[in-house]
Amino acid sequence: MTDLTLSIVDAVGDAFNANDIDAVMPFFAPDAVFDHAIGPEPHGLRIEGAEQIRAVFAGLFEKVEAVHWETLDCRIAGDKAYCEDRRTARHKDGTTEAYLSVDILTFRDGLIIHKDTYYKQRTA
Repeated sequence: MTDLTLSIVDAVGDAFNANDIDAVMPFFAPDAVFDHAIGPEPHGLRIEGAEQIRAVFAGLFEKVEAVHWETLDCRIAGDKAYCEDRRTARHKDGTTEAYLSVDILTFRDGLIIHKDTYYKQRTA
């Protein structure tokens, strides 16, 4: 069993901030689940399995020029990391977006088995 440390969580953040799907995916277990903030169920949209999760994040990285998560706070409790972020993105059409988000990451043996995302829904 791998103890969860802030350095592991930081490495996950660095991979996402590199906007490199091949750097991101080694952190996910093959049977991982991603609960997106938006979706039809109480938990949002559930994406199951590393290959499906890969497709979601690869699509994000292809859609934007750059996306960045600035960690505002991160706490570890057992096998979970609770991370508050400011997410910013610059789209290929020049538009930008920014919002605050929280990820609850559950790990098993150093790999993410559940990524549960929450974020602010911005209006005009």
